[in-house]
Amino acid sequence: MTNKRKIRMGMVGGGPGSMIGPIHRMAAALDGEIELVCGVFSSDPETSRRAAAQCYLPADRCYDNFRSMMESEARLPEGERMDFVAVVTPNHLHFPVAEAALKCGFHVLSDKPATLSLDEALALHSLVKDSGLLYGLTHTYAGYPMIKQAREMVAAGALGSVRKVLVEYPQGWLSEAGIENSSKQAQWRLDPTRAGISSCVGDIGSHAAHIC
Repeated sequence: MTNKRKIRMGMVGGGPGSMIGPIHRMAAALDGEIELVCGVFSSDPETSRRAAAQCYLPADRCYDNFRSMMESEARLPEGERMDFVAVVTPNHLHFPVAEAALKCGFHVLSDKPATLSLDEALALHSLVKDSGLLYGLTHTYAGYPMIKQAREMVAAGALGSVRKVLVEYPQGWLSEAGIENSSKQAQWRLDPTRAGISSCVGDIGSHAAHIC
């Protein structure tokens, strides 16, 4: 019988002020099959170290940047290194982090969107195919009971012939004047270089595309 062990997860992003990072950590802990073993939780090393301490990680498994994390983890014995990395950074870093992980031999679980451009998406596809590693892309609403029910109703013809779908996702919290000056979340979500050219479609718009 093979000795059973927990799957070892690393994380990039998800430090103080993060919305989705803590959610990924809670989800990973639900069935007791995954343990967080390392990470880079902020672009600021000191902030990252404080976040790592709050997650009860040893100091030597908190890294200053994601590239050093991938390289250092890859050098650890197979029985100690992480198995996969969860990418929960602002959008513009999803591809670079995934690329670094795949090149170092690690599976990837990335928050959406996968990339900021078609060129990045094609490059990611090639990396995953060539590496033979697993790549997963998370969509928050895929598991919601109402979404599953709606899908079943459409498939069963309960709604007739669907000719048009309208999707709205109000983001009222971003409407406050100057919110980007007081909210870390707003700062990157309203920056086209980090959130995507529209600051919308690649982020919350991906939910609509996925559900439809």
